[in-house]
Amino acid sequence: MTRPSWAPEGIDLDRPSASRVYDYFVGGMHNFEIDRQLARMIEQFTPNVAETMRANRDLLRRCVRYLTDAGIDQFLDLGSGIPTVGNVHEVAQARNPEAKVVYVDIDPVAVAHSQAILADNPLAQVVHADVADPAAILADPAVTKLIDFSRPVAVLLLGVLHFVPDDADPAGAVARLLEGCAYGSYVAITHATADGQPPEVLEAQKLSGRTSTEIVLRSRAEIATYFLDWTLVDPGLVHLPLWRPDNAADVGEHPERSGAYGGLARKD
Repeated sequence: MTRPSWAPEGIDLDRPSASRVYDYFVGGMHNFEIDRQLARMIEQFTPNVAETMRANRDLLRRCVRYLTDAGIDQFLDLGSGIPTVGNVHEVAQARNPEAKVVYVDIDPVAVAHSQAILADNPLAQVVHADVADPAAILADPAVTKLIDFSRPVAVLLLGVLHFVPDDADPAGAVARLLEGCAYGSYVAITHATADGQPPEVLEAQKLSGRTSTEIVLRSRAEIATYFLDWTLVDPGLVHLPLWRPDNAADVGEHPERSGAYGGLARKD
């Protein structure tokens, strides 16, 4: 296989990558046939998985547009995956070319691809770190260089906290990430849920326990606690398609089939 410019040396192109599988599901071009084969296998167990991932990515775009229009010009995106197909820096910098973005991901494959993609963008960098280790994230040179926590910042936790097990204290990790944020900052969270999901989806979720990235489904009430005492922006914590859709047709008849909740809150 000819190695494209965005695939750094050292990345095994003969093994599927979770980050590239996600990229495929959301319509990206940073994936290979080996990734697409795995994606098709996953779809056999969870037919709505691509719909869920696209709903999450669509919410990200709407959220970043909202934040940029609200004057936010610095973003900390945790669990970012490969920053492609309308990701944070693309959306934010289209509205404000001076917007700064730091991506954080635990997957070394995602980080390596991100470094190649962002090589010519001095206002967007990537950090290899675990969302469950806020101290390491906040002390990283890329974060301290681009993010000024004395000014409002947007902390994005989209589709990542359901990969943090209870014994890693996801609520505590979020609280530590947010405690130093200036007033006027925002936090966005999306999280997979068992609420309203059919039995076959819950059975398929159990398969994730066989991998290193088991998904923990949490209730709306549990997810709501991650926002601390920050003020939820209308419409609150809702199924992904219901969060400020561009038009009513985007919601569909069954928004709960997105299998996740999403919300945005402001520190007042």
